[in-house]
Amino acid sequence: MSTFRLVDTILERISEDLISDDVLAVLVSKTRASRYGLVNRAIAHGDLVHIRQGLYLLAERYRRRKVNLFELAERIYGPSYVSLESALSYHGWIPEAVYEVTSSSIKRSREFHTPIGTFSFKSVSKNAFYIGVERVVSDQTIFFMANPWKALMDYIYVYKKDWKSLEPVRKSLRVEDEFLNEVDSELLDELLESYGSQRVRKFILGIQKEIRK
Repeated sequence: MSTFRLVDTILERISEDLISDDVLAVLVSKTRASRYGLVNRAIAHGDLVHIRQGLYLLAERYRRRKVNLFELAERIYGPSYVSLESALSYHGWIPEAVYEVTSSSIKRSREFHTPIGTFSFKSVSKNAFYIGVERVVSDQTIFFMANPWKALMDYIYVYKKDWKSLEPVRKSLRVEDEFLNEVDSELLDELLESYGSQRVRKFILGIQKEIRK
């Protein structure tokens, strides 16, 4: 089977542009070594893009839809959800453009440099993992995104910030009051109960004290 036949087979038989080794094992009835050779030739020819071990993306000229980097992040390293700077930027809380996709994971922290971008995964508390995380469906894509308050708590946890009020959030992250004034009290209560980090707990208690004034 030629490189072009491999790409043609992928295009004919599956609708996704992202292909895993498991999918290739179904599409191509050859030995693992033979499939590996076919994939390597497809990558060398520019028909497939290597994302990580066992995960490949069709070259841009073959793709049926635009790549959603947030959706791709979960396929690269899961379970995970978009958080930290990427989530804060997505919700419009921080003004800076984010040049890598930042996610939270219950597994160890990892970073992946791929031909279509850098993906950073930070390890966070398992107990509070899915609290404040929303499932987003957009343009035939599905991904999980942290609520901005959850992303902020992850930020405190990951970067070990000893913040006890919202003032450092205004100064360091330049988050506007229009966002900070809309406090999700129920979510903060839930995160306070679930997040084991003393830094996060002190930050939430500081916010709660501040909004009660």
